[in-house]
Amino acid sequence: MKRIILTGGGTAGHVTPNIALLPRLKELQYDIHYIGSYNGIEKDLIEPFHIPYHGISSGKLRRYFSMKNFTDPFRVLKGFYEANKLIKTLKPDVIFSKGGFVSVPVVMAGKRNHVPTIIHESDITPGLANKLSMPSATKICCNFPETLKNLPADKAVLTGSPIRQELLTGDKEAARKFCHFTSQKPVILVIGGSLGAAAVNQAVRNILPKLLESFQVIHLCGKGKLDESLTRVEGYAQFEYIQKELKDLFALADIVISRAGANAICELLALRKPNILIPLPANASRGDQILNARSFERQGFSIVLEEESLTDEILLDTVHRLYQDRDTYTKAMSDSGMQNSIETIIDLIVRASQK
Repeated sequence: MKRIILTGGGTAGHVTPNIALLPRLKELQYDIHYIGSYNGIEKDLIEPFHIPYHGISSGKLRRYFSMKNFTDPFRVLKGFYEANKLIKTLKPDVIFSKGGFVSVPVVMAGKRNHVPTIIHESDITPGLANKLSMPSATKICCNFPETLKNLPADKAVLTGSPIRQELLTGDKEAARKFCHFTSQKPVILVIGGSLGAAAVNQAVRNILPKLLESFQVIHLCGKGKLDESLTRVEGYAQFEYIQKELKDLFALADIVISRAGANAICELLALRKPNILIPLPANASRGDQILNARSFERQGFSIVLEEESLTDEILLDTVHRLYQDRDTYTKAMSDSGMQNSIETIIDLIVRASQK
């Protein structure tokens, strides 16, 4: 039996593509182990799948000043020694990394132990964690054609992003019951990401009374970001984070408002959900969400609104415009010819583990 180590964490976007690979890996009878941080979101997300989870120390390399910049390199170094020990013990045939800073010591330890390692970059431009991991990688999967020019030609493979197949099997009536909604109004799904998005949350809540005149709203607002004053508002359902019922909520949604994390928008593409993307602004990120969003806009999949110029009137008008033109966006996504990402990546894993 071949053994694989999956790694990645820090946000749900660094975990859910790994989860998407699990059913196929189990079909192929891989012995699957996961390496993540001791208490990161990845631990909670992986736990329901009952695969061995191994925690290591994890730090973060920041582009801004923080006192933690002086201590986190030692955490990363500790993480490397812990990952190296785990790899020597587990003796995997292959490693697959979805990124995030916890993955860096795992990938580097993999190279030290001569284990073939495949990494996946979701954004148009590689993040710092994956930049550090690239020299140790055997292959580098990517999500956008524009990314190929930023990767070593002998390692780069355009695969797209693996999407959890269960998301395609949602039950809209189950979601309607779960949210206590009626069938009389269309539904907007608002997604701020696993960590939430304060600006998106506030923008939606500012126009909520007007939205509820025409729509019902499901709001995934992030941990600690519930608004208790809105708990009993008819036609509005808010949750910190949803996992089990997410496929049903997607099935019920007519349109979506979302940040522009690569995995999130690829799920919207797979589900053919017309969407408004509000990417993280450049001053709060490295600008990857802006590039992701503009790529989807050019392909006719999305409407993009910039957070810096977002007003109540603009958001409300855009929601109505998107809903009115929703069939146009659905058709563009249907015509996109999205690749079978899971099988492409699994093929790379199988080939690497046979060497």
